[in-house]
Amino acid sequence: VAYLKKDMVLHISSLGDHHLINAAKTSMSSKILGKEADFFAQMAVDAVKSVKMKGPEGKPKYPLSAIHIIKAHGQSSLDSHFVGGGFALNTARAAQGMPTSLGGGNVKIALLDMNLQRHRMAMGVQVLVEDPEEVDRIRKREMDMVKDRINMILDAGAKVVLTTKGIDDIAMKYFVEAGVIAARRCDKDDLKRLAKATGGRVVTTLADMEGEEQFEPENLGTCEAFREIRVGDGEMLYAYGCEGSGASTIVLRGANEYMLDEMDRALHDSLCVVKRMLESNTLVPGGGAVEAALSVYLEEYATSLGTREQLAIQEFAQALLVIPK
Repeated sequence: VAYLKKDMVLHISSLGDHHLINAAKTSMSSKILGKEADFFAQMAVDAVKSVKMKGPEGKPKYPLSAIHIIKAHGQSSLDSHFVGGGFALNTARAAQGMPTSLGGGNVKIALLDMNLQRHRMAMGVQVLVEDPEEVDRIRKREMDMVKDRINMILDAGAKVVLTTKGIDDIAMKYFVEAGVIAARRCDKDDLKRLAKATGGRVVTTLADMEGEEQFEPENLGTCEAFREIRVGDGEMLYAYGCEGSGASTIVLRGANEYMLDEMDRALHDSLCVVKRMLESNTLVPGGGAVEAALSVYLEEYATSLGTREQLAIQEFAQALLVIPK
């Protein structure tokens, strides 16, 4: 081991990206992506490098959880693409009247884990009213509560609203009138990744310490452009030019679910290989070169011994040559 560390290990920082690409290609050579290894190896290296961050000891870390992989049916595997510096969500606009594209370089995104629906009484709560006009006032107040919450979010500067829960028709009307893109039933893990990518925060409630409701502008994420793009059988929402601390998306295309699952597994293996190489900053030559060099070293070392131990070492050195042969 000491000989390998001293003479055989190379440092990644002193080498080019082509060594990382070759390692990724080797990991997928026997898998479904083997024929398109050049294409997907480059994608794997770009994806892992895009999520670089500083660890607790100042060492670089590459968390694979920040790489979001989306699978979409249709087209060939070579139509897969990497959204560099951006993020994609496998969801669509909540209403057709909303814009499909927002640009301008400063698009604010509100990330919510709450309902934007008309407020309803909890189960088992009864309100006894004798005056019919009072019933109308209660209904109007229920609708006004939703309107007030939406106005708080819009006044903070949000142009995109994404929530893990529902958005009803009343709330949708206000978003359409304001020219805002809104999406409902988003995956919570996806929103957490998007919050990391855009520098925002997932908001679970609008209540503050005083019991009042407010929405702080600091909770908003930022990106340069936000668009809805048709991919396969459905639409996806893309955020471009995210300003956060690193998160990216790979959109895989393939003929069916089985092929996409196999592609996902093969690509994940390559991502793990590239991550380990970058974090350890080490590489050894392949093709059996390490085993052959170690065999030569042990042969020479065996001759320096004067006891029968050299026979065991020579046999071990010969056994190592089985691997490259």
